[in-house]
Amino acid sequence: MTRLAKDKLCTADEAVRLIGDGVTVACGGFVGAAHPEALTAALERRFLETGHPKGLTLVYGAGQGDGQSRGLNHLAHAGLLRRVIGGHWGLCPRLGRLAVERKIEGHNFPQGVVCQLFRDIAAGRPGCITHVGLGTFIDPIHDAGRLDPGNSEALVERIELGGRTWLWYKSFPIHVGLIRATAADVNGGLVMDDEAVIGEVLPAAQAARNCGGVVIAQVQRVLDHPAPPKSVRVPGILVDRIVVAEDHEHHQTFGEVFNPRYCEAKPSADAAHCLPPLPMDERRIIASRACDELVEGAIANLGIGMPEGIARVAAERGLLNRLTLTVESGPIGGMPAGGLSFGASVHPEAVIDQPAQFDFYDGGGLDFAALGAAQIDRAGNVNVSQFAKRFVGVGGFVNIAQNARRLVFCGTMTTGGLKVAIENGRLRILTEGTLRKFVESVEQICFSAQSTYRKASRVLYVTERAVFELSPEGIELIEVAPGIDVESQVVAVMGFRPLIRQVRLMNERCFRMD
Repeated sequence: MTRLAKDKLCTADEAVRLIGDGVTVACGGFVGAAHPEALTAALERRFLETGHPKGLTLVYGAGQGDGQSRGLNHLAHAGLLRRVIGGHWGLCPRLGRLAVERKIEGHNFPQGVVCQLFRDIAAGRPGCITHVGLGTFIDPIHDAGRLDPGNSEALVERIELGGRTWLWYKSFPIHVGLIRATAADVNGGLVMDDEAVIGEVLPAAQAARNCGGVVIAQVQRVLDHPAPPKSVRVPGILVDRIVVAEDHEHHQTFGEVFNPRYCEAKPSADAAHCLPPLPMDERRIIASRACDELVEGAIANLGIGMPEGIARVAAERGLLNRLTLTVESGPIGGMPAGGLSFGASVHPEAVIDQPAQFDFYDGGGLDFAALGAAQIDRAGNVNVSQFAKRFVGVGGFVNIAQNARRLVFCGTMTTGGLKVAIENGRLRILTEGTLRKFVESVEQICFSAQSTYRKASRVLYVTERAVFELSPEGIELIEVAPGIDVESQVVAVMGFRPLIRQVRLMNERCFRMD
């Protein structure tokens, strides 16, 4: 190893001492993939022991956490943080609570915008100028993405360029970049061969470096030779400190220690997708009906949660070799992983960096997207970010929903105790959920149904008992499950009456195991 690389090696506790009070910290990762767990844990230890650093601004794109204590949950301490600018907050409930309780200043930006903004900051541009977020709660005509609009400044502005309206997400200095890679070579360059995603490691490092800050990289090992130049994702000139993490703080994802299939090409047509079929329940019904909307040759994105099941149904139907599934974290092709490994893909054809993936999405590259929905209103607007005094955030939802050419929102009609049964191809509601998802007005607009703000020519809302379509007049009921009464079991559990004209039965194969 060269003297230069040796001088950069230190422990996690030593590295985080470089982080001063009041600075802005950018942290990379996607759920648990490529998240620098050793660094965020060390930063938490330092704060609890010394009370420093304090008053930090945390910036991140994808949600990084396990819903409990790992990931950015380490940093969820009043005093440690002053402001958070983040994409998805649902896997970081401790952060969300601080924001809801107004103990920190919270801003929710689209995931794609945040990781693209790192590039703009690195390049010295005034910010990220994009159409993404127009018409949503992130638009300054609403809340500008602020959780407490009355007590925080707007960081996004509406502007007019070339006769069109855009959103300007403003640049700000990045003082510290916390990133992760598989290994550092003798020059301090970072390779990511065993990582499930690449993420935004390079733009985050460039942004911190060009703002006069420091870049701290967590790795699993140090190489005794130079890495092949084209495999180096972050050159050593950008890296100030290198921390070799303990194994327990460098799992490939928060769901798995290491899965080689996330880094390998498909060995054969038969070996790629060996998963058991989904059980015959409401999730399968929804996934099966949504899968009916997939067309051969489509480039698609499937969201976390309910939409994950669509890939399983597509595999059962033999469709996966006839379309391309992508994940916003960067994988193209293969089968997206679920749960705490979401963001990875089994046997992908390629894994590109996250900002580049969102460039493709924002430009209309997705033929199809299936996303979850927490609330849907009369106009067809969708909320996924804040409800029932819980703040989750939008993640990549806004980028995807606003720009896909065909869009399906997936979710049960009600939640909170819903139980169903499928008997002889007919659906029975055993216990109705206590919370309605179809409401008069959503609490936050994360998808604006106005044609001005969306590319999709067809928008469906698929539930276990009914399918709705977005029409110029609002939500229209177009299909109902066999065994379901429209008035008593659909309309009666909605906060408004949908348009009802010609209603047909949902496809019968949605209610059987083929």
